[in-house]
Amino acid sequence: MDVLFVCDPPETFAPLADTTSAMIDEALRRGHRPYCALLEDLALRVDSGYARADLLSVERSDDALVPRRAKDPTWRPMSEFGVVIMRKDPPFDQGYLTATWILDRAHVPVYNAPAGLRDFNEKLSLARFAELAPTTYVLREATEIRRVLAELGGRMILKPVFGFGGREVLLARDDDPNLGSLIELATAEGTRWTIAQEYLPDAIRGDKRILLVDGEPIGAVLRVGAAGEVRNNFHAGGTPVLSELDDADRTICARVGPVLRDHGQFFVGLDVIGGRLTEINVTSPTGMREINRMDGLRDDATMQARFWEALERRLGARSGT
Repeated sequence: MDVLFVCDPPETFAPLADTTSAMIDEALRRGHRPYCALLEDLALRVDSGYARADLLSVERSDDALVPRRAKDPTWRPMSEFGVVIMRKDPPFDQGYLTATWILDRAHVPVYNAPAGLRDFNEKLSLARFAELAPTTYVLREATEIRRVLAELGGRMILKPVFGFGGREVLLARDDDPNLGSLIELATAEGTRWTIAQEYLPDAIRGDKRILLVDGEPIGAVLRVGAAGEVRNNFHAGGTPVLSELDDADRTICARVGPVLRDHGQFFVGLDVIGGRLTEINVTSPTGMREINRMDGLRDDATMQARFWEALERRLGARSGT
């Protein structure tokens, strides 16, 4: 089938780490025809979504996969594709939001579902599962932030509501002489909300990225931050380490997975520190390539193969085949 990836320019993908490129390569391996469209290639024509779609191929160099566009894009109704896979990286801004409204009118399955992308902010959606998460507040007043800092024992994490990739994640301490300036930066001097979250000491050992497909866990990798770095994200220099699911992880997945599946969030990355759920990544979660390498997975055992197997099963059930 023809598959439409809504994504960033393929030439900007990290060759050895990008999850979207792994998905594209697996689509080709399974005989599908992958196309791509950037946000500016989307349009709504009356009541139907359209995309200026470009056919993709993959070049291989050692272990690197580099998707290439044919450079011959054509406007097509999204209804001509078997499925649309939304893989545009954050920020979740005005352009991203508008794209979800266009994708609402695709008239074919879209994963992750646009309505769910709007509803499940990657930080705020923890409120649905507060019993699994560290104590989390959303604040913008400096006095309230200082009060919560004292309540949480003098250490907490501040991060932007729409942040991604570890950007602007800060460790706030009551003994830091720069605390006032840090709060001003985090809240843009009181003009925007910030996440104030309980600091988990286990963070020094790394945080676990768990991949869910159709509500079920398929793999995990531990991300360990660089020396002296508060962030463990791969984008911030985190190192992947072999990891497995433990009982706490399974409890989290069993609670969160069905809710995400019911809201059309087909491919999700959960972040877990010390058995506590810290983020629910629905926009364009990563980790496939790292898990494949750490676990030595190939061919039908890879994360991307398991993704496509579940997706083909879902689409087959939808079509009645």
